[in-house]
Amino acid sequence: MLSAFVSSASLMAAIVEKPISYEHSGATLHGLLVYDEAKVGGGERLPGVLVIHQWMGRGEFEAAQARQLAAEGYVAFALDMYGEQPKNTAEARALTAQFYGKALMAERAGAGLDQLLSSDFVDSEKVAAIGYCFGGTTAMALAYSAAPLAGIVSFHGGLIEAPETAPEPLRAKFLICHGAVDPFVPWAQVQATLDSLEAAKIDYQFIAYQGAVHSFTDPAATGEGSPGAKYQREAAERSWAHMIQFFEEIF
Repeated sequence: MLSAFVSSASLMAAIVEKPISYEHSGATLHGLLVYDEAKVGGGERLPGVLVIHQWMGRGEFEAAQARQLAAEGYVAFALDMYGEQPKNTAEARALTAQFYGKALMAERAGAGLDQLLSSDFVDSEKVAAIGYCFGGTTAMALAYSAAPLAGIVSFHGGLIEAPETAPEPLRAKFLICHGAVDPFVPWAQVQATLDSLEAAKIDYQFIAYQGAVHSFTDPAATGEGSPGAKYQREAAERSWAHMIQFFEEIF
């Protein structure tokens, strides 16, 4: 059994969750810093992981991922892109519209990254960003902005192509964890993104999970009403293991 899927009782023993409010462009945002108190007690700085939420905003899923990361020995910060919680998919769609194709996406995520980097527990040379769905797109945009990241992981994210001219050489390595039959990301978009990463000489790994659709990491995604978004345990566990292996490489 993967260490990421151990019992919640053992995870909670020394895990600290610290709500943090911060500002960006007139929006008050509400993030969550999570770490294992036992692992930071000696003054050693740990690798940091920025957790970027899916389109319904930061919630229990992101908090749970942050707790799992803390149990693995990372300091995690679950950022807030909105400042408010959408009540339904229509509100979520309206909130995400302000970011797609705009510099604000990377800038808002960068504000969350600044919060993570400001922690006394984080080694600023060992920082990554991970994101789910909308968050995967955002993680890619943040990396393309030449943010100080060692790497990013996109889980069933909307894929965006690398810019033809980056602000400066990109340091971040990419791990893209993708549902092989995700109906929301056309294969032509996948190929165009991979072609752009090749052209930009970005170090990337792309893994497609057989039979997996969108939202395959989220146990709350039942497929009811949206069969193209459904949890798949095998893909969730494998992608987590691939992420941890990736972190061992980049850190």
